[in-house]
Amino acid sequence: MAQEPYFHPEIDAITLAEVLHALSDPVRLAIVQSIAPGEETAWNAFMVNVAPSTLSHHMKVLRNAGVIASRRDGTRCSVSLRPELSERFPGLLEAVLRLVPQTA
Repeated sequence: MAQEPYFHPEIDAITLAEVLHALSDPVRLAIVQSIAPGEETAWNAFMVNVAPSTLSHHMKVLRNAGVIASRRDGTRCSVSLRPELSERFPGLLEAVLRLVPQTA
């Protein structure tokens, strides 16, 4: 049985409030910090001290806010930063990431 693709909001549906809410959690902010722009990162590469179900929840919040795009390939899941976010809110992500300490 094929798995459904992940939901990703349309660019016009992404709101500033949802993006800021998604980035307000330290775990989600660490996830975003560790994703290289323009590249996909496998879920198992994230060094966050949370249960897999909690990581899944954080990924869903980031995805539904329009911050990340998720892709499933069999049992492998990977994420990338959505380039559309910079089109919708130019400089926002860069400004937020510049103001927080870098994760290890």
